Amino acid sequence: MTLIKTKHNRRSFLKVSSLAGGGMVLGFSWLAGCKPEGTAEAVEAIIMPDNWYDVNAFLKIGNNGVVTIMSPNPEIGQNVKTAMPMIVAEELDVDWKNVIVEQAGLNTESFSRQLAGGSQSIRQGWKSLRMAGATARRMLMEAAAKEWEVDVAELTTASGVITHEGSGRSIGYGEIASSAAGIEVPEEVELKDPKDFKIIGVPTKNVDGKKIATGQPLFGLDYQQEGMLIAMIEHPPAFGMTLKSMDAEAAKAMPGIVDIFTIDTYPEDVEKQWSDTSAFSELVAIVGNTTWEVLKAKKALKLEWEGKDAIENTSTIDQELEKRLLAAADDPARSRKDGDPEAAFRDAAQVIERTYSGPFLAHNTMEPMNFFAHVTADHAELVGPIQTPEFMRKTAAARLGLPEEKVSIMMTRMGGGFGRRLYGHFGIEAAAISQKINAPVKLIYTREDDMTQGTYRPTYKVTYRAALDADNNLIGFHVKGTGAPESPVFNNRFPAGTVDNYLAENNSRESNISTGAWRAPRSNFIAFAEQSFLDEVAEAAGKDPIDFRLGLFDRAISDPVGDSNDYDPERYAGVLKLVKEKAGWGQDKPGVHRGVSAYFCHNSYVAQVVDVVMEGDKPKIEKVWCAVDCGIVVNPEGALNQIEGGIVDGIGHALYSNMTFKDGKPEQNNFDKYRLIRHSEAPKEIEVFFVENGVDPTGLGEPSLPPVAAALANALARATGERLYSQPFVGTQQVLG
Repeated sequence: MTLIKTKHNRRSFLKVSSLAGGGMVLGFSWLAGCKPEGTAEAVEAIIMPDNWYDVNAFLKIGNNGVVTIMSPNPEIGQNVKTAMPMIVAEELDVDWKNVIVEQAGLNTESFSRQLAGGSQSIRQGWKSLRMAGATARRMLMEAAAKEWEVDVAELTTASGVITHEGSGRSIGYGEIASSAAGIEVPEEVELKDPKDFKIIGVPTKNVDGKKIATGQPLFGLDYQQEGMLIAMIEHPPAFGMTLKSMDAEAAKAMPGIVDIFTIDTYPEDVEKQWSDTSAFSELVAIVGNTTWEVLKAKKALKLEWEGKDAIENTSTIDQELEKRLLAAADDPARSRKDGDPEAAFRDAAQVIERTYSGPFLAHNTMEPMNFFAHVTADHAELVGPIQTPEFMRKTAAARLGLPEEKVSIMMTRMGGGFGRRLYGHFGIEAAAISQKINAPVKLIYTREDDMTQGTYRPTYKVTYRAALDADNNLIGFHVKGTGAPESPVFNNRFPAGTVDNYLAENNSRESNISTGAWRAPRSNFIAFAEQSFLDEVAEAAGKDPIDFRLGLFDRAISDPVGDSNDYDPERYAGVLKLVKEKAGWGQDKPGVHRGVSAYFCHNSYVAQVVDVVMEGDKPKIEKVWCAVDCGIVVNPEGALNQIEGGIVDGIGHALYSNMTFKDGKPEQNNFDKYRLIRHSEAPKEIEVFFVENGVDPTGLGEPSLPPVAAALANALARATGERLYSQPFVGTQQVLG
């Protein structure tokens, strides 16, 4: 039996009231002051505020028994709009078919932390979501017990019905909900034993699935409002440039064009939030009646740009990163040292050293950036796809000269985020344009606008060294990383804690190329480098790559080095053992070349085996085997989609994707030059195995992406005899063209 307090601190609350016409509404905290350990680490490189705030929501039970759960978190395809209400419904003990989920708009009075990022939604809300459902169920039971004059312990619930077995009486939640609204909130409630779950763990369709499939307006690009104009922007062609002159006379005279003007999105007196990453503040805005008319006018503009002070080239950035790698870390806080690594390398029988690099990457969400804004003298209405609505509102209020309470934001479903929509400058641009034109406006980016504005995954470079003794034991390990603008190295992650002599160092380089979180920040690159290198070390030591890794974990389990290791070695080793078993590792198959990888991020553990076959001189991915330890899986269907999507995404970007710059100008501006994975290039099969350990849920949207690039690289090395050290694999590596 698990008891949970219904109140944790002054920020937590459970409030109950009656619905007009009968029924009850329960206001509750989705986090209820439960702040999991390691929160700051969990959000990785995303710059978050100092505190995670409680997420509050409303659970309504109508007099007909229908349950409505408001979903305040932005939905970017991670399926929290389905999974989080499932948790509430489980403890409420209601039939899922009687649950309605509604998207809430930004409302800091009723909700907090309305943010999608860091794969933390389920992990953060697990206990409080359960508490809310269990509290409502308990209050309904107490109301029924009072009406029937029986002990509440004699009552049971199932599918939204309360039953008293002794008298044979039963009553639906809707019939007793109004009475339950008068019951005092209990100080603690009992949670279900996971073995009794009826909703959690059952594959459940996306609550928006039918609407998506039938093309109903859910996404920002779908949004329409009467009298709405269309806006597009032109920004400088290169980082560091500004507008010198504009000839817009011909464009203004074109059919359907309302106005063309310059606008400064972020004047100096506007305080930026962390989410306001934007390379270009001064823009040209084109406003008209239809998308096609605005697009034609945009192309007819005659613009002259200037500015040479902050030009960046990919080659010079790469050269500078190489210099940074040679330099020692300049900040002790960014390094970790165990034992005497210098002596270990000096005395080693064999030293293996390899350097890996990764390029800038665009996010390339299926739905380009867009936002609707209607700004009047005393109010601003904003509607669109944003992961950080609260921070957008703060900046919008400052930019428009309005109180925050006069700025409303409604989140639409997003056609992809991957971190790109954490940075909401496009919403501020829409608001500024609407205020200038004094009309409702929907701003739409073209694909070229989106790819050339940023915001990009940083570029990275890292060098690994390993020291082996005469018996091929690992006695020293050294990793040094740098990047523009951040290092990808996590000092306390594996193999920290497994080697007596260990050194991790970080350096960085500033760049005027705008960067930000990209799916599984930092992990998306460093997992490739680390796990590729460990394969080579295992090979040099004459050991099987899985057995070599398991040997390191044995050390971390029995006698760990240091006390700051941020992973659980038993769970880490567990996914490796599981994927080894399921894939039949060691049972060689003719013509099949295998690679393995394992990584920990967002509080979850993933191990993968990739099978590659050669068709002529071209490698094909036959199958990916994937073992995942993310604790209890709330919705297996959504979880499977997340894992499979992360694998395909990781493979595609490792093989093909690359953003390069010449004189500060992006050299790729659409998919004719920026290569994404195609259907025929995806794995023919992906088989996923979830560890069933009953542990509270952890992150799921990002952890399957980081390790797959290394598993693929290790498989390709066995298939071709050539190791891969730079991404993308295709185009930069001779072996793959």
